[in-house]
Amino acid sequence: MQPHGYGVLSAGQLDATFAALADPTRRAILARLASGDASVAELTKPFAMSQPAISKHLKVLERAGLISRGRDAQRRTRRLEAKPLAEATAWLERYREYWEENYQRLDALLEEIKANRKKGSRTKRKGDTR
Repeated sequence: MQPHGYGVLSAGQLDATFAALADPTRRAILARLASGDASVAELTKPFAMSQPAISKHLKVLERAGLISRGRDAQRRTRRLEAKPLAEATAWLERYREYWEENYQRLDALLEEIKANRKKGSRTKRKGDTR
């Protein structure tokens, strides 16, 4: 049995997206690509790691469908593919709505408790025989 919400993505695609996002280097690469296409050399610059190490991260992102390869004249660039991110966001949104509803019910309960306490303290004062 699959948890509620898997209808948006296949479980494998969702797993691949979240696995790719689990690494801070890959998230930084995606953040960089959000501002425009970049070559592997450009993506390697801000990191204290080798080009082959960055290439491994890029392969994970490609397998997850989060980036694609392009060609700009002589450069081989990488491009952000937002669809898997949008699908993961939609999946998460269902849970945000669930928790928001729970918090609204909790807020209503707390307000009810506060109102009952105020009623109780007023009643005690009026009926206090000390």
